[in-house]
Order: sequence, then C-alpha cells, then structure tokens
Amino acid sequence: MSEAYLPPTIDWVAKQVELYEGSGGTEGTTLLDTGLPCILVKVDEGYVLIGSYGGAPKDPTWVANLRANPDITLRDRTEVFELRAREITDPSERQRLYDAGIAVFPPYADYAKKTDRVIPVFLTEPR
Repeated sequence: MSEAYLPPTIDWVAKQVELYEGSGGTEGTTLLDTGLPCILVKVDEGYVLIGSYGGAPKDPTWVANLRANPDITLRDRTEVFELRAREITDPSERQRLYDAGIAVFPPYADYAKKTDRVIPVFLTEPR
C-alpha cells in the first residue's frame, strides 16, 4: 500500500512545481531561473533524479514519495512520461550517476560534502 503524496515543503519549490505543472511544461522549467533544466540528467530512456536538497541533513520530501510509490508521471517541459523510479543502492553505479549529475550541475559536489547522509539517486525506466 502506498502512502499519500507529500507536496514540497519549501515555498519556492512548491511555487516552481505549480508553475511548471500549471503551464503544461512551458514555464518554470529551469532551476530558479538559472537556465539549468529541472530534470538535470537524461540517460538513455531514463532520468537520473538526485535527492541532494542542497546538502541538507535530511532527504527532500519527494524521495519519500518515490520510495512509497515508484510509479510516477514525469513532465519534462511539454512531454509527459509514465515511469518507474528505482533507487540506486549499488555504490559504484550510484557514484557513476552522481558524477554524471555533477558534470551537469557542479554544485552537487559541494552538496555531498555538506551532509553526512548518502544523497539518494534514482534512475527512471519506462513502465
């Protein structure tokens, strides 16, 4: 039995999600309007999702949502995909994907240094 969806608890994240979804994927598609896409890494037919939370001591809320219900609908701009998210627990595979994230968004390297937790990494696959 899956748990109920937990919405983002950080105000700016909630507003960005609302803008992204409310516009059908035509607005709010970059991280804090930096020009970097919200979905940072696309690997083959899947997406890599990194629960960095800026290096905070706890996971972002969406990580609990994925663990409770890995079947997701993901919007990448105007495209919508039905996917299943798989948490990467193998240390070498996780590091390879995390390094790919760093290549796209270098602050991930600093986030890992700021926290004692292992930052969760998920890979999505078509359902």
